[in-house]
Amino acid sequence: MGTMATDVTREEHTQLGTRVDVLEREVEGEKMVTRHILEQTRRNSDDLAAIKTRLDRVEGKVDGLTQEVGDLGATLHGLIRDLPTIVSDAVRQASPKRSTKR
Repeated sequence: MGTMATDVTREEHTQLGTRVDVLEREVEGEKMVTRHILEQTRRNSDDLAAIKTRLDRVEGKVDGLTQEVGDLGATLHGLIRDLPTIVSDAVRQASPKRSTKR
């Protein structure tokens, strides 16, 4: 009778056990790396969410300032447009009335 494929020597069994141990350590190492990456990803996601919230607030403030500057510009343009009339009215009111006596 020949040796069957399922017969394993003690040495082969020991080698197989050693290889399984190495693989288990590698798998545990991979799990640690994966957990670390997930933790960093969560942390980065939290940081990004906080940054986005702050950016939204800044954008809101910038939008408000832009509106105020636009309003101020419109007021200034109106003043420039009306200034000649305002000045001429003021000069007319301040100058003494000329009498029309002859």
